[in-house]
Amino acid sequence: MSKPIRFNAFEMNCVGHQSPGLWTHPRDRSWQYKDLAYWTDLAKILEEGVFDAIFIADVIGYYDVYQGGNYHALHQAAQIPVNDPLQLAAPIAMVTQHLGIGITASTSFEHPYTFARRLSTADHHTQGRLAWNVVTSYLESGAKNVGQGGLADHNNRYEVATEYVEVLYKLFEGSWEDGAVVRDREKRVFTHPEKVHEIGHHGKYFEVPGYHLCEPSPQRTPVLFQAGASGPGKTFAAQHAECVFVAAPTQTLLRDYVADVRRQATLAGRDASKLLIYNLVTVIVDETDAKAEAKFEEYKQHVSYDGSLVFMSGWTGIDFGQYLPTDTVKRVQTNAIVSAVEHLSGGDKAWTIEELARWGGIGGLGPVFVGSPSTVADILQQWVEATGVDGFNLAYAIAHETFEDVVRLLVPELQRRGVYPRDYAPGTLREKLFGASATLPEDHPAARFRDIERVKREEAAARAEGCAVPA
Repeated sequence: MSKPIRFNAFEMNCVGHQSPGLWTHPRDRSWQYKDLAYWTDLAKILEEGVFDAIFIADVIGYYDVYQGGNYHALHQAAQIPVNDPLQLAAPIAMVTQHLGIGITASTSFEHPYTFARRLSTADHHTQGRLAWNVVTSYLESGAKNVGQGGLADHNNRYEVATEYVEVLYKLFEGSWEDGAVVRDREKRVFTHPEKVHEIGHHGKYFEVPGYHLCEPSPQRTPVLFQAGASGPGKTFAAQHAECVFVAAPTQTLLRDYVADVRRQATLAGRDASKLLIYNLVTVIVDETDAKAEAKFEEYKQHVSYDGSLVFMSGWTGIDFGQYLPTDTVKRVQTNAIVSAVEHLSGGDKAWTIEELARWGGIGGLGPVFVGSPSTVADILQQWVEATGVDGFNLAYAIAHETFEDVVRLLVPELQRRGVYPRDYAPGTLREKLFGASATLPEDHPAARFRDIERVKREEAAARAEGCAVPA
């Protein structure tokens, strides 16, 4: 029996997202990103197509590596201007019943105590359909503009992220017991104070002594996405993520990535089969192969060469503007997205700068699949069977045309083949995805912090003995 296929929609609260220059296409709507109708219209399209979630990317900062500045980023609207993603959760939830809402937010730029309140609030407002995509950020401009002087070392960013999520686990899972909130009008008791606990966190990077400000949301901890593909990123994903997003351009890279993450998850004591891994893909589909190819050629006329290299330079930390179009991409040690450098400078293909710009002009770092519903369905099934990936984060070329075509043409073909859901499961996003509890399972590291008083005693004892605090 063929393995099921899952879809997320890969979006961003900006113009053009993964396809710089496509905002010039007469049918494109991405310039309307600042209007709520843009997002509510999209949400309804995706729910009709039984997408798992809308996965909203984000960056703090701007792309200023290409040619040593941000002129081309601004000129081509290459993810600037960009608005806050978390504020989209409520309006999307109001026009849908099932669609998950994945929000990207960095562990590098916001304190975990205040961020925990924002996440819990959104999980309440969406009735438990929120996911958090955990990222550590890769733009020097973002670090400089929040007063950090510059981006921390790549490995150090993951060390900070590990403590960051520990603080959140303590707040979400341990601060408020089940049954703390009773709302008893007759006894005039809203909350039992003895069932609300200070978390007493005293770490290397964060001091958070007190209580979580929110009562437990439907999922307590939102569903955890993670988008790191470097060595430390994969280790972090294996330990913490429930859904993993990767942008592997070839089947070989994707197969190896999936196998490694699942292997590491097993070593971490988790059920690796419960991790859902999605690869970045852009689908251009029409009624026939010829029509789809013609549509793709039409789209390519709007690609921005400079805009594409703005992204590639920002993602890799390499200024591709310093090279000739015929030069080949070489491995360079950078402090940006390490996996992007590894994928482009290694793997199955040697890229010239011109090829890189053309390839990345639609869909970013992921592959582009073009064809009829039958052709694209064959490709997706072949990738799933060859790599073990669970699904795809679909980027758009044209908003909202790309997703409308997928829902109108591709989804019915996959459903006909019995490899795509026809309806949503009930419950919170975690229940829909995994068919179990609304809260994290016992094999997840967050479960340890549910008995927060025991954790505090253990950590105090470790500090008194001068030992490392137990993980």
